[in-house]
Amino acid sequence: MPQRKATVERLAAFSDGVFSVIITIMVLDLRPPEHPTFSGLLPLWPTALSYVVSYAFVAIVWLNHHHLLRFTEYPTPRLIWINFAHLFAVSLVPFTTVWVATTHLASVPVFIYSAVFVLVELAYLRFEHHALDQAVLEQISHRTRRLAKMRSFIAFGLFLTAMLASLKYPKCGFGLVCCAVLLYLRPELPGSWTNDTENVALQGQK
Repeated sequence: MPQRKATVERLAAFSDGVFSVIITIMVLDLRPPEHPTFSGLLPLWPTALSYVVSYAFVAIVWLNHHHLLRFTEYPTPRLIWINFAHLFAVSLVPFTTVWVATTHLASVPVFIYSAVFVLVELAYLRFEHHALDQAVLEQISHRTRRLAKMRSFIAFGLFLTAMLASLKYPKCGFGLVCCAVLLYLRPELPGSWTNDTENVALQGQK
């Protein structure tokens, strides 16, 4: 019988399931205030803040994960293990989110929270490198590849700086994490990703 290669759709479906579970776990960790008043909500601001940031982070990770899989013809064993490492790092987000919320952004919890983001970014760097290596020039130009890698290294630097700064200035470290997450708000690099693809396609038609 002919051997069949694993499909990207199966890898994406498994990853989507893990992302869904991660978000569900974060929702289950939310607790209502003890008193049925608006003032009872005030002490819960660290919980709301950390949940919003973590939810946005998981959503952005999924969005970029989905975007990179479009350039993969089939998942190699190396990519599968990189994906598992990436998902493992993301699965730690709910635990650190609860810890940051219950301790009101204390130094050590924010340090661990930022460290998880560092691990996620390290895995994403490998995932991005492997996916872009499989993409052809007609899909992503050399310039866009360089910009994508530059963005990833800048984000990694911000997460690492946030981790170190949080030991003395936890709120500042948390703010740096938020800034780094915003870099990936749009998977396609504005003004370069789409335009480069269109330019290459036009050159091929001439």
